[in-house]
Amino acid sequence: MSQSNVYFTNFRTTFQENLLQKLERLVKKAGMLEGIDFNNKYTAIKIHFGEPGNLSYLRPNYSKVIVDLIKSQGGKVFLTDCNTLYVGGRKNALDHLDAAYENGYNPFATGCHVLIADGLKGTDETLVPIDGEYIKEAKIGRAIMDADIFISLTHFKGHESTGFGGTMKNIGMGCGSRAGKMEMHNAGKPHVVTSKCVGCGACQKNCAHSAITITERKASIDHDKCVGCGRCIGVCPMDAVDSACDESNDILNCKIAEYTYAVLKDRPHFHISLVVDVSPYCDCHAENDVPIVPNVGMFASFDPVALDMACVDAVNRQPVTPGSILSEKPHTHHDHFTDTHPDTNWESAIDHAVKMGLGNKEYNLITI
Repeated sequence: MSQSNVYFTNFRTTFQENLLQKLERLVKKAGMLEGIDFNNKYTAIKIHFGEPGNLSYLRPNYSKVIVDLIKSQGGKVFLTDCNTLYVGGRKNALDHLDAAYENGYNPFATGCHVLIADGLKGTDETLVPIDGEYIKEAKIGRAIMDADIFISLTHFKGHESTGFGGTMKNIGMGCGSRAGKMEMHNAGKPHVVTSKCVGCGACQKNCAHSAITITERKASIDHDKCVGCGRCIGVCPMDAVDSACDESNDILNCKIAEYTYAVLKDRPHFHISLVVDVSPYCDCHAENDVPIVPNVGMFASFDPVALDMACVDAVNRQPVTPGSILSEKPHTHHDHFTDTHPDTNWESAIDHAVKMGLGNKEYNLITI
């Protein structure tokens, strides 16, 4: 396979061009407007709005640049993400919208609306058959699959389970419904934390497989009947139902690659990744630590695999930030992400995506 083009610009500015203007020039040069017909097409921009308390998420100003460009071409554009599997500030659509607005993602700042793609409780999904090695039918937020065109805008950072959180993580994990996230994260099924359970029965009423019983005001889940859809997690008012998160990191990465394939197949797509505030952990955390390397720049490509690879290589060329968690780790792997999270293997996602034909590991870096 020939090399894919990845376009790059650093964060240096001039009196004549600010960062937002530079981002616009980058995506134009990368061919987003020439390569995709946006006219009268529903366009989803997948972004992470940031967990409340986290300050390393992308500023909404960046998204407005992409929104305005798409609208200038007649596109019907919206910003989107799916609800989280874990307990936090984005567990349901109402809290998720509150978090997005709190962090500046509102129509006045971005020029478009926010849609939580998998609905109020994370159960509004489209089943996408892919016949992958691990996933046979991906469960994707419905609004994302209803869109004609898919754009990803990613904050590139570290991640405690996947090594780094890049374009494929933003797409694959981020676009999964609650059941989809369950499928990626778990080899097992949800369980009840009995100390939190009050026996209200909300989980039992919403279980389509009669897997939940209430005994002495405590719920329990019969794993022989449970299909692992995760609906009980979404409806529990006490956050008493939890997932095991017991899948191996390598298989988790491969599942993310397969979910990314499910989201992107059979429609136009384009991807932008900003290597800025490279925190060691995901933006799903309600805090962010010192960036592990200095800010690098902005990248764009039609190939999500090449884009992730270019961002990894760029980060690994950077010096370690003094005082960061990476500066306290032994540097035995010659790889910043593996040194930060030694139990992860980010290459498994890249290699599996290449195997599936999702993209190219080899790239041609074009600096503008």
